Amino acid sequence: MEPAWRQQGRGRGRNQDPQGERSRPQQRDKERPGSTVAAAGRGQRTKTGPTPEPPQAGLVQSRFEEIQKSDQAAARRLVESHISSSSSDEDDENNDGEGQDGQTGKVLASTFTTYTDQTGGDASGLVRTGQYVSDLFQSGALTCLICIASVRRTQPVWSCSGCFSLFHLPCIQKWARDSAFLVSSVTDEDFGQKQHPWPCPKCRAEYPPSSTPNRYMCYCGKVQDPPPDPWLVPHSCGSVCQKELKPTCGHTCLLLCHPGPCPPCPKMVSVACLCGKAKPLPRRCSNKAWSCQQPCGRLLSCRQHSCSLLCHTDCPPCPRVSVQRCVCGREAVERPCASPRWRCQQVCGSPLSCGNHTCEEACHAGACPPCPRSASRSCPCGKTKSSLPCTEDVPPCGDTCDRQLSCLKHTCSMRCHRGSCETCRQEVEKECRCGRYRKLMSCHKEYLCDAKCPKTRNCQRHQCRRKCCPGNCPPCDQNCGRTLGCRNHKCPSVCHQGSCYPCPETVEVRCTCGSTVLVVPCGRERSTKPPRCRETCRCPPSCHHPSREPHRCHPGPCPPCKQPCLLALPGCSHTCPEPCHDLVLIRSQQVQLAGPWEQPSEPAFLKKALPCPPCQVPIPTACFGEHEVSPVPCHRRGRFSCRRPCGRALTCGNHSCSKECHLVASGNECQVCEEGCSKPRPPGCPHTCPQPCHPGNCPPCSQMIRQRCHCKISMLYVECTTLTSADPQAKVQLASCNNQCPKQLSCGHRCKQVCHPGVCEEKCSQRVKLRCPCKRIKKEVSCSLSGQTVVQCDSVCRDQQKKVSQLKEAEQKAALEEEQRKLQEELEAFEKKRGGRRNKRRRREEVDEEEGRMGWRRCAALVLVPLGGVLLSAAAYYLLNTA
Repeated sequence: MEPAWRQQGRGRGRNQDPQGERSRPQQRDKERPGSTVAAAGRGQRTKTGPTPEPPQAGLVQSRFEEIQKSDQAAARRLVESHISSSSSDEDDENNDGEGQDGQTGKVLASTFTTYTDQTGGDASGLVRTGQYVSDLFQSGALTCLICIASVRRTQPVWSCSGCFSLFHLPCIQKWARDSAFLVSSVTDEDFGQKQHPWPCPKCRAEYPPSSTPNRYMCYCGKVQDPPPDPWLVPHSCGSVCQKELKPTCGHTCLLLCHPGPCPPCPKMVSVACLCGKAKPLPRRCSNKAWSCQQPCGRLLSCRQHSCSLLCHTDCPPCPRVSVQRCVCGREAVERPCASPRWRCQQVCGSPLSCGNHTCEEACHAGACPPCPRSASRSCPCGKTKSSLPCTEDVPPCGDTCDRQLSCLKHTCSMRCHRGSCETCRQEVEKECRCGRYRKLMSCHKEYLCDAKCPKTRNCQRHQCRRKCCPGNCPPCDQNCGRTLGCRNHKCPSVCHQGSCYPCPETVEVRCTCGSTVLVVPCGRERSTKPPRCRETCRCPPSCHHPSREPHRCHPGPCPPCKQPCLLALPGCSHTCPEPCHDLVLIRSQQVQLAGPWEQPSEPAFLKKALPCPPCQVPIPTACFGEHEVSPVPCHRRGRFSCRRPCGRALTCGNHSCSKECHLVASGNECQVCEEGCSKPRPPGCPHTCPQPCHPGNCPPCSQMIRQRCHCKISMLYVECTTLTSADPQAKVQLASCNNQCPKQLSCGHRCKQVCHPGVCEEKCSQRVKLRCPCKRIKKEVSCSLSGQTVVQCDSVCRDQQKKVSQLKEAEQKAALEEEQRKLQEELEAFEKKRGGRRNKRRRREEVDEEEGRMGWRRCAALVLVPLGGVLLSAAAYYLLNTA
C-alpha cells in the first residue's frame, strides 16, 4: 500500500486544484463553449458543436493561453503537494510560537461560540469534543493508523463515525477493498459474489460496501473537498454542524463543522421530575432528568410494601425480608420480598397413581406426574412391545439385537440384551483418511497413516503437517506473530492472509513532568515530540541546589543552573558567588590525527564539575610592617608586602630597616646594621666610633690626638678621652709642653711663663738697664716699668751721642745677626732632638713663621733703635736743660 503523500498529484487534474477549482469543471466548460480544452495533457483537444474553426492566428493564441493556464494549475498543484508532504519538524516549527497559539485559540473560540452562547459560557460539555479539535492543531497527535503517517490539513481524509479517528482517504479506500477481498476469499464458495462489510481499522465498526468512501467530505458531510483555511478547523467547511444529537432529543448540533462527537444538547426544555409529582421546570436538554427529592411511594412488585426511595424512574426490587414458603409448601424461611417463588431441596415422595411408586421429582406445584412404567414398554432391543404391570420389568425377547454399532456400518449380533452393545470387532479393509493407503483391521479402529499433509493452510504461510489429512486442512492455529506497523508489538491474531490490523494500542506521550499527556497510536511515540506543557519543570536538580530555577516543563535536559553557587569555600567562611558550576560543558581534547587522510571529528563536550574559584571577597589587611591597610582577596588573605621600606628599628637602635616591607619571623628578621656608628662624638673628639653601629653610648675614645702646644713648637700626643673629658683649665695644662714660652714680649724679652695659650702678659719682670739717649748713663729697672722711666742724657752724653748712635747701629746689626744665628741653631738642635721627619708643609709653615719673626725683629730694630736714640737724646736734652 502506497503512503498517502504518493496518492496525490498523479495527473494535472487530480484532487489538487486550489480552493474549489476541482468541483467546477463543468462551469468552466460552460464559460468556454466551443473552445479547445486541455483535458488530460497538452495536444488533446475536444471539439463541442459545429462551431466554425477560428483563423489560424486565433487558434494558436487560444491554445497558448490554455497551455499557459494548464501549466499554472500544475505549478500550484506541485506547490501544494510539496507543502502537504513536508516533514513533521516543519509542522512543529509552525505550531511552536506564541503567534500560532493565539491563532489556535481564536479558531477554537469561533468554533465553540454558538454552543457557549446557549450555555451562558459553560464549556464543561465541550471537553471531549475540544480534545479532538485540539489534537488537530497538535503536531503528531493525528496519525493514520493504516500507514502510520501524520495527517495534514491539506490531505483528503475520512473520519470514522464510531471512534472518530481520521484516516487518509486513499488509505481507507485500499483498506476497505482489501478487507472485503480477504473475507470473500475465505468464506465465499463463489468468490466475489457476496457483498461483505469492511471494519474500521481502530474500533472494528462494520460498514457496508456502499459506505466505502470515494469522496473527500468535511466532518458534517455538507461540502465536498473543503478548501484549507488557516482560520478554520482543518478539514472543516466552517458552517454549522447540524447533525442530530445523540441520544436523540430532536435538536441538532450547534457547533461549527468539527471532528469528534457532538457535545451534549445545550437547549433549555421544560420537564417534570422523575416521579412526575413536581411541576415541570426549565432544564438543559442534555441533563433534563431531575429529582424532586420527595419519597416515591409507589407499590413494589411484592404487592406488600411501597417504595421509600426519593424521586426516581423505575423502582428497584423490594429490599425487605419476609417469611415465605417454598413451592411445595413444606418449608418456610425468611427471604427477600423480591424473590417470593423458591424451591426446597426435598424430593416430593408422594405415591403415584399406580400406588406402587413414589414421585421422584423435587419440590413442585400441582399434582404429581403419572408413573413412567405404567405405559406400554418394549424389550431392550426394541422389537417386542408388551403391557406389563409397573412392578415388573420387560424381559429380553431372545431375538438378535441388530442395533447399529458405533461404527455405523454393522449391527449387534448378540441376543436381545440390556445395556450398551459391544464394540465392532469385525475385520475389514479400511482406507486411511487421506485415501493414500488401505489396511485390514478391526472396524472400530480408525486407520490413520503417518503421511503428513504438504498443503498450505488458509494463511498461505504455514504447511498443514497434519497426519493423514483428508484435504480439508483446518485453519491455521498458530499466532500470526508478524511485527505490526508500530514496530513495538506483534500481531496477536491467528495466522491470516493479507496485512495485519493496525496496532490497537495507544501510547501516552507525556511531557517531562507527566502533567500533559498526548495520546498517539503505538509506533508514533518515536517521531512525536512531547506535548507543550505550561507547568513548572519538576526535574530534580542535578547540582547541589535544593531546587531548580522556576521554568516551564520542557523536553530534553534542563538548562544549566544559573543560581549562585553559595557553597562554603574551603579555608574561609564565605560562599561562592559565581553561577552554579556543578555541570559545565567542557570541550574534550581532540585526538591527534595520524595523517592528512583522516578527517577531524566533531568536537565532543563533556559535563564536568568545576571547582569553586578562589574567594574574591576583599578583607582589610595590614601589611607586614603595618604601613597601610588595604583590601586583599580572601583567597590571598594574610599580611603582605607593600613594597615600602620596612622602617623598623634595627638592633642598633639608631637606624631603621631599609629592606622591602617584610614579615618579621624566625628566619626572616630585619637586616643587620652594617653602617658605622653615627652617634655624635663628645665635644672635641674628631674621631669616629671604631665599632659598628651599636646601641647605647660609644666606648671611650682611646686614640691619641696629636696637637701642638700653645707655643706651637712641640707636638703633644694626648689620649682623646682625657682631652675631651677635661675641664677648660685641664685642657690648657694638657696642651702645654711645660717649657718656657718662646714668645717674645713686646719689650723684646722672652716670656718667662711656662707654655701657655693666648697672648703673653706684658708685665715683663726682667731687669733692664735704662740709659740715657747717649747710653752713657745707665739705670736698672723692671722691663714693665721701663716705659715709665726716662733717663736723661747729660751734657757728656750729648757729646757722645753721635758716637753712641754710631756704635749702637753697629751693635744692633751685630745683635740681629747673632740672634738670627742663634735661632737657626736652636731650630736645628730642636729638629735633631725630635729625630723625626717633618712634613714639608709643616716645615714650610715653621720657616715662614720664623722668617716673619725675624722680619718683625728687624723692623723693630730698625725703627725702635733710632726712635729710642731720639727719645734718649730728647730726654737728655730735657734733663740737661732742667738741671
